[in-house]
Amino acid sequence: MDDELNVTYISLNGYVEVNKYRYVYFFIMFTIYILIICSNSTIVYLIVIHRNLHEPMYIFIAAVLLNCLLYSTTIYPKLLIDVLSEKQIISYSACVFQYFVYYSVGCSEFLLLSAMAYDRYVSICKPLQYPTIMRKTTVSIFLLLSWMLPALHISIPVIVSAESKLCNFTLNGIFCNNSIYQLQCVRSRFITIYVVVALFDLGILPTLFIIFTYTKIFIISYRSCREVRKKAAETCLPHLMVLISIFCLCVYDVTIAQVESNFPKTVSLIMTLQIVLYHPLFNPLIYGLKMKEISKQLRRLLCSSKII
Repeated sequence: MDDELNVTYISLNGYVEVNKYRYVYFFIMFTIYILIICSNSTIVYLIVIHRNLHEPMYIFIAAVLLNCLLYSTTIYPKLLIDVLSEKQIISYSACVFQYFVYYSVGCSEFLLLSAMAYDRYVSICKPLQYPTIMRKTTVSIFLLLSWMLPALHISIPVIVSAESKLCNFTLNGIFCNNSIYQLQCVRSRFITIYVVVALFDLGILPTLFIIFTYTKIFIISYRSCREVRKKAAETCLPHLMVLISIFCLCVYDVTIAQVESNFPKTVSLIMTLQIVLYHPLFNPLIYGLKMKEISKQLRRLLCSSKII
């Protein structure tokens, strides 16, 4: 606690021999962060500049990739500063804000994937009604709800956490996730119940909706002609792969907070790094290689850059 400024600081105790491997940490994290920015920004740029990609599905993909950029920018700059600093600390208010952005963005991805699933369902199962249903207004509403609902949900535990009394000032991690509850003297029963309800609303329900929707799509496409089956496979499988990735990330994040104290520090660090490493790189890789139109525009961009 800094009495002069009345600011509470939290020590981040998740690093292993940071003084010895300071520049190794920095090089690896900086390289990954640059790759995340370049890969996600490139796909978003292609979607923005090419009119044939101004369709609901690609707009939702752009929104997911923007989420990856925001998610990574919430985590990586602070990590880079920490590994170069003598002390790895963060103010409690900044920690709570990082928690808010981290979970708001993560939960909004489930809702964006749900919107994609609905878009694919209408496109494949009700193609004649698609232009009427998936209008610009509908897409805008889906985007707004996907970003606003998680922010409103997460704001409740954030407000309560900001006012909570702390008895521990050392966080066993390298960034602020749900481990911040271990800092509080008493964890509110209301917050415990609320977090479970929010997890159900923002994670489990959208996942069940997506599985149900894609099951219907695959049943209908299986009964249809080869062209419909090919369209379903090309557009739906990448979304399912991303869903599996974000769902595993969610389960992994919840699990780590519960069991990390039972693991050696090195194992906990490696496990935590999985959260911020794979998913932001996985999304642009899947959409860039598996989505036919995006892949075609990406190859054109790379070929033109080689000629220049």
